[in-house]
Amino acid sequence: MDKTLKCTVYRIRGSVSASNYIQLPKTSTQSLGLTGRYLYVLFRPMSAKHFVIHLDVSTEDGQVIRVSLSNLFKEFKSTATWLQFPFVCEAGTSRKDLAGVAPPAARWTCLQLDLHDIVLVYLNRRHSHLKSVRLCANLLVRSLYTSDLCFDPAVTVAEAQRAKLPVTPMPREMAFPVPKGESWHDRYVHIRFPSGSSAAPSEPVQRSYSPPEAVFPRHMPQLLPRPAAFSKSRQDSTSPVVQMLGPTATCRAPSASGPLPENGLSCECTEVSCVVGSSGRSQEPSACVEATDGRTAGHDLQASAHKLAVVPTAPEDVAMHEPLGRKQRRPEAALGKNPFQQRSFLPDPVLRLKGVIGLGGHSTKWALWTKDGAAVVYPCHAVIVVLRTDTREQRFFLGHTDKVSALALDGSSSLLASAQAGAPSMLRLWDFQTGSCLSLFRSPVHTISSLSFSGSGALLCGVGKDPHGRTMVVAWGTDQVGRGGQAVVLAKAHTDVDIQAFEVASFDETRMVSCGRGSVRLWRLRSGGLRSCPVDLGEHHALEFTDLAFGQAQDRHTLYVCGRSGHILEIDHQHMAVRHARRLLPTQTPGSSLPRKQNFSLGPGIAISSLSVSQTTCAMGSEDGYLRLWPLDFSSVHLEAEHEGPISSVRLSPDGLHVLSTTSSGHLGFLDIPSREYNVLARSHTALVLAVATSYSRGQLATVSRDRTVRIWDLATLQQLYDFTSPKEAPCAVAFHPTQPAFFCGFSSGAVRSFSLEAAEVLVDHRCHRGAITGLVASPDGSFLFSTCSQGALAQYDCTTTHCRVQHVAANVVCQDARPGPNTLAISGDSRLLAFVGPSKYTVTVMDAASLDDLLRVDVSTLDLASSRLDSAVAICFGPAPPSHLLVSTSSRVVVLDSTSGRMVRELSCAHPVACPSLALSGDARFLLTAADRAIKVWDYSTQAGPSCQVYIGHSEPVQAVAFIPGQQQLLSVGDAIFLWDILTLPEKSPPGSILDSPGAPQTCEAGLNTRQLEDSVLGANGLPRRQVPVPSQTPPPQLGMCAGPCESGDGAFSVSDEEGPSEESHSPKGVRQPSGPPVLVQKEACGAGDGAWVASGDPWVLGMPPSSCNQPRKQGTWSIRRARAQPAARPDSYKHFTARYKSSLTAKNVSSPPAGAERLRLKAVVGYNGNGRANMTWRPDTGFFAYTCGCLVVVEDLHSGAQQHWLGHPEEISTLALSHDAQVLASASGCGAAASCCQIRIWAVPGGSCQQLLSYHCTAVQALAFSLDDRLLVTLGDYGDRTLALWSTATYELVSSTHLPEPVHGVAFSPWGAGELACVGQGTLTLWLTQQRGADVSLQVHHRDPIPEAVGAGELTSLCYGAEPLLYCGSNAGQVCVWDTHAGRCFLTWEADDGEIGVLLCAGSRLVSGSNTRRLRLWAVGAVPELRRKGSGARSSSVFMERELTLDGAIVSAVFHNSMDMGVVGTTAGTLWYVSWAEGTSTRLISGYRSKVNEVVFSPRETHCATCGDDGSVRVWSLASMELVIQFQVLNQSCLCLAWSPPCGRPEQQRVAAGYSDGTLRVFSIPQTAMELKMHPHPAALTAIVFSTDGQTILSGDKDGLVAVSRPRTGMTFRVLSDHRGAPISTIQSTSKEYGDFGVEGTDLWLAASGDQRVSVWASDWLRDRCELVDWLSFPAPTLMEVRVPGALWAGRVPAHLATVCCTPPQAPGCPPPSLAAFCPWDKALLVCAGLGPHLEVVFYSLRQKQVVDKIPLPFCAVSLSLSPGARLLAIGFAERVLRLVDCVSGAAQDFAGHDDWVQLCRFSPSASLLFTAAHNQILVWEVTGC
Repeated sequence: MDKTLKCTVYRIRGSVSASNYIQLPKTSTQSLGLTGRYLYVLFRPMSAKHFVIHLDVSTEDGQVIRVSLSNLFKEFKSTATWLQFPFVCEAGTSRKDLAGVAPPAARWTCLQLDLHDIVLVYLNRRHSHLKSVRLCANLLVRSLYTSDLCFDPAVTVAEAQRAKLPVTPMPREMAFPVPKGESWHDRYVHIRFPSGSSAAPSEPVQRSYSPPEAVFPRHMPQLLPRPAAFSKSRQDSTSPVVQMLGPTATCRAPSASGPLPENGLSCECTEVSCVVGSSGRSQEPSACVEATDGRTAGHDLQASAHKLAVVPTAPEDVAMHEPLGRKQRRPEAALGKNPFQQRSFLPDPVLRLKGVIGLGGHSTKWALWTKDGAAVVYPCHAVIVVLRTDTREQRFFLGHTDKVSALALDGSSSLLASAQAGAPSMLRLWDFQTGSCLSLFRSPVHTISSLSFSGSGALLCGVGKDPHGRTMVVAWGTDQVGRGGQAVVLAKAHTDVDIQAFEVASFDETRMVSCGRGSVRLWRLRSGGLRSCPVDLGEHHALEFTDLAFGQAQDRHTLYVCGRSGHILEIDHQHMAVRHARRLLPTQTPGSSLPRKQNFSLGPGIAISSLSVSQTTCAMGSEDGYLRLWPLDFSSVHLEAEHEGPISSVRLSPDGLHVLSTTSSGHLGFLDIPSREYNVLARSHTALVLAVATSYSRGQLATVSRDRTVRIWDLATLQQLYDFTSPKEAPCAVAFHPTQPAFFCGFSSGAVRSFSLEAAEVLVDHRCHRGAITGLVASPDGSFLFSTCSQGALAQYDCTTTHCRVQHVAANVVCQDARPGPNTLAISGDSRLLAFVGPSKYTVTVMDAASLDDLLRVDVSTLDLASSRLDSAVAICFGPAPPSHLLVSTSSRVVVLDSTSGRMVRELSCAHPVACPSLALSGDARFLLTAADRAIKVWDYSTQAGPSCQVYIGHSEPVQAVAFIPGQQQLLSVGDAIFLWDILTLPEKSPPGSILDSPGAPQTCEAGLNTRQLEDSVLGANGLPRRQVPVPSQTPPPQLGMCAGPCESGDGAFSVSDEEGPSEESHSPKGVRQPSGPPVLVQKEACGAGDGAWVASGDPWVLGMPPSSCNQPRKQGTWSIRRARAQPAARPDSYKHFTARYKSSLTAKNVSSPPAGAERLRLKAVVGYNGNGRANMTWRPDTGFFAYTCGCLVVVEDLHSGAQQHWLGHPEEISTLALSHDAQVLASASGCGAAASCCQIRIWAVPGGSCQQLLSYHCTAVQALAFSLDDRLLVTLGDYGDRTLALWSTATYELVSSTHLPEPVHGVAFSPWGAGELACVGQGTLTLWLTQQRGADVSLQVHHRDPIPEAVGAGELTSLCYGAEPLLYCGSNAGQVCVWDTHAGRCFLTWEADDGEIGVLLCAGSRLVSGSNTRRLRLWAVGAVPELRRKGSGARSSSVFMERELTLDGAIVSAVFHNSMDMGVVGTTAGTLWYVSWAEGTSTRLISGYRSKVNEVVFSPRETHCATCGDDGSVRVWSLASMELVIQFQVLNQSCLCLAWSPPCGRPEQQRVAAGYSDGTLRVFSIPQTAMELKMHPHPAALTAIVFSTDGQTILSGDKDGLVAVSRPRTGMTFRVLSDHRGAPISTIQSTSKEYGDFGVEGTDLWLAASGDQRVSVWASDWLRDRCELVDWLSFPAPTLMEVRVPGALWAGRVPAHLATVCCTPPQAPGCPPPSLAAFCPWDKALLVCAGLGPHLEVVFYSLRQKQVVDKIPLPFCAVSLSLSPGARLLAIGFAERVLRLVDCVSGAAQDFAGHDDWVQLCRFSPSASLLFTAAHNQILVWEVTGC
């Protein structure tokens, strides 16, 4: 019993502290699991004794950190897993070495530890929970507890309520007793550590490096250094300072008249005065303080900051800004500056927020539909964005100064409510149509977590926490808002239940409902009060509910509630009863295409985070990343869409046809239910954006973020193009290559990598730095790249070539104390000068960029002699030359220096209240852009004396970087999000040498322009529609030039330019400046036959003129036509367009192809059909000719015998095919890529299969091919990126005419009635063309261009086919079929043929076949259509009816039918070719292949069957005789990565296949029983290799973590795990037999394991006796970077999400080392054959008996697969360069074989050595081995 506390306490005493303690919990294997942020320990040290407190804190990544506090410690010490803090019990002193025993008068102490900040600040980790506590002698302890609330122990509950103090008092049960009349602080001590609670200074307070006093001083609040931001040496020299709070003083700043302040700030009460900065945060004169997690420091002083901006009249156009000099409300006024000495500049405002890239901030759960369903509303940190789903246009609601925590929109979409995070929470009510703020008021609760409007908008309800931490529900009346009134509080209610969701009923404004942990409550507003009653949940009372929704219309009495456990409750809220309860879990059915769900199962349920209900459908979003649509009876899943992260919210649109979804990974999109297509609206970084870089030539933007991603964005559309993820090292800096399609990125590990934007791969990886990269910049001329690191090194790279190389590395020249930032390194515009901060933070050094010679060093600390503190350089940038200025941002101002002499030219004082870490100067030197904290300033830099500025806010966190986009018409600011601003002024004449100083640059209007005119000028320059008609200027119109030139060569090649006017000096984002005159087409003659230029007509279709005839000889069979490549266009909303699969491989240039007739391999069969192609299958029933594509091969197959022919030649994936009408010529087209710079069109002779011609014209891809009726012409159509139509003569295969199309065209077809007519369908129009022949010249002319009738309602025509004359059938993306009269040029009939886009139409006689992306194939009777044509517009579609319908396994991409339409062949995106018989109503699988990557091929012992596995989770068994699919085992949502067939055991019924999956499971399938026998889970990580023992009784499996498990399939038990390879993925496991006692060890099994760290182990085992002994261990040196090209990052969209952590081979998982390949030699089992090991590219033969390498075979490339023939001594090797090499190990002869369109990731000989299987992604090739 303690006399002071008057209660029982624990006394811990003993002579040795480590031996006398209390530990909670008792054993180390248990965990307290306390997740509270703050730990409170109420204790008293014993007099003259030492004590120790140990805390074991677990982080989010599973690391356990020990935090120790003791008066034994003399100083602060830290390691990666241990923090030791000295505790001093003396108070009121400041001398050093105070650590020691407690004084006699030691008092009871309330120790408050912020575990979140301790772990974050000192170790840069995230706190998860408190694992254990050990209290060691000698001390008295009353209690300890954790909480998320920050309690004030000196304030009681009664005092806080009486004085209305904004603090959380300590609960009565936990508080220290205070006798009446005494002060709490006189009896007790309160220690809060860290003292700032999430705040840390941006710079250390002490200038020296001596450790500060690690004491607990009383009444001396001090700043806490942040060791995590410094290097290790700095951490060791800086000790933390812990604060003991004395009596708190509460005060308020004088309130300003006018509206309430929008941002409150809080800080510790100190003896120094606080100056409120422009960001609304407190600033101390001695140091700059910033919050590490976005919150300000402390909770005791509440100071109001004035509004930072004046709300403009058009808030949707201009961000909140305020030019200086209007009123003395700025910091300059407080510092004595005269604001009227600074004049503002015009226009005002000069910036307009154009676009925002980001989502959420406080939460990603808020995204709402508007009433019409045309737009979505979502928060982006402090900005509210309204995004139209069709045009992607954004408008903004600006005014919040902190992150928006909740949104609500009323039923009519006229009133929008938003709440921002903070205490107290500020609410705004907006007029949604105009964007104006109608009301601003303060909420009585802290951060509001939920808002809900009534249907009429007259009632608004919000949920949050009150100052005491209790949940509060507030109801406001909003009916007078907008009429001059304000929102009034109608009622408030406190509740002790948890509320996760709250909603006002749409049918009764007085009724509400809430749900949360363990409760569902119904609320009612009556008589000025809010009352609630719980729903009796029965057995479900302990569930955690996450969201709710009312039923619609007739189901309005039903309430749907979902929970984290997977439960869905249907509640009758009138009777307060649960009507139905369901629990949803996934069950897997082999062979099913979608996972089914079952109810009331005992396993873990699907954690449902959100749901939304319409009249017929319930949409659910779950934490497994799936969006699922259910009927309201929840009988089965209608639709399922997988996302890249856990789903935060789902919202059904008002019409119920679209589902909006958000994810915690920053994705916003919607699912279109009728078409089953998902549209991504926005992607976002999930953490602070650190750096930005722009590429003007490509119109792209690159950003790096703390979420460890580098993202590439399109500046025109703000859509994400690439996503590079680095899970093990953080990207720090980024820069584009000025002249090449590449960018550079620096990482925290010191690596600097160059990435190709075309091939999406790593070009080179440099590791010359030892510290994190702090600066990265490329010279504007593209000659050099410079990087700096935290260890003070500067590196120079030569980047004139594709693979840049290191030229110089200088050590200790850059300041090591500098923070990483975008402006720590700068290079001048002429690429001559390089500047950086260093060697110290007070010095700026200027070097010669080429030689790195020091030219100048400027000490910025001496520039202001009158200042009492030393200035340090923070950021630098060069101005345009001349004059050659260097701008330096210091800790107090921005100075302009002469870069030649170092003389200070001018000074901008008080640019920001804190140091400015980023600045940028426009290329014309008119505007200076500075950023600090959350504001950016635009300065009129051209004004020499007293330049004025405008301030813009909108960021909720400190701005990290600002940059002008080349062209000076836009700028960027990044931090919490990416802001794109328009500069509302025309650029002045640029300095010489800048990109604007060119003849093609637009002239500047001299007359004064108002803001609207300036906006229009900017919009016009960017290619956007103007808001008003432009006023004619006095400047002369641009001159149109005409040019022609001689032919470049005499081989018949010529060049056609499709650009409309000059394009060399382009200033629009798309790279083409539109002239104001008519377009001019300039063409170079092929033979220089005269000069000329043709002016196109006013029609938007620009027609190309035919080339002149040429008598000079040309290369046989080759025509190369080079056309100017346009900027990539946006992909149309149509699945008809071909998109080549991404490939990380490059085609080898030098291969040793065998001479004809001497090939050891002959391609026998190809397994698979390319479902990625379009119209890439053809069949002629009368001749039996049947051809399709697989990868880059044309496969011609005999449907009767199954024999195949293979036509090789295409370097890339084939997109489409076309067969001539006489069936003698086949045309095939492949896309461009790494192996081909432009598309190839090959002309094949069908009888012999030889390539007759090679055509090249289109730049990106060929969309369609078609022959004319007489086969004299061939038309080729480019895709949406190419947009060209080319006409070729089949007599000579010369280009006779070409046309540039104004918009993408989806299909083309020749008329069957006349050879001179063809039709095209595209966006909104049908175009009919006529070919006109004049002599030898043929030209194209538009005959009709008819828009789609409005009654149809379709936006695009996607397919077409001709019927009986003169009918043309067209399919639309909305599912309609339109019938056109081509003679009259009108559409006379339309009917709804499908729910999705129609991609295939075929017509013959009175039948029409339609195929769509809904997987449906339908047969229509259209015999009455010719008669309906005579009725004209009065025709009705009732006479057209559907005869048959089939549903296949994928979207229909190709189809060919017999003339009777009774039978045909259909191809789908699933990689399947189906034989369809309408007479029988059946579909039979002809060709079946993989859609995803193939991972393994294994063979049955008797070689009758083979089995394959793939990323789609399937195991397929094939008949080797016919290569037909026999059995398929399917596992959903997993990838099958490895496979093994059991060895022969004498009984065929025991044949089994073992498969390893990405979730660590192992499954054994019985082949005779066609069923799964066993499922095991021997690994925690993905399996990468598996093999049976020689007797088939044991299975060895390896995973990606390097563990090898030994299991028995008979018992399902894993009896041994080998961890010798831990840390590197197992790439190979192979087993063979040996003689007992051979190699000096027992056992009959000899097996090996190879891992990715270049190690191979060989083992002998006797598993029946449980014996396993190591025979040999091989370790090889890692290959050098120059010898092996290995991609270094995961590109989003290229690698499946579930394979992102699986590392097998470099192209599969970029960033991993080359694969370690090893195998036993079949002809000598004492030999090991290894590849990919060691520093050289070679195959190594290692003798287990001699223990040495006995032979080597050099390789041209890095091997990625390997197989040895069990017959002849042959070795097959697959390369990433798409080459297969066969090596004769006796003679050393090698033969190379092509035919793969990607890296050869797999090659396997059959047991008889007669066949060789190879795989390239999803393509399986079967080779016949000759000469065996």
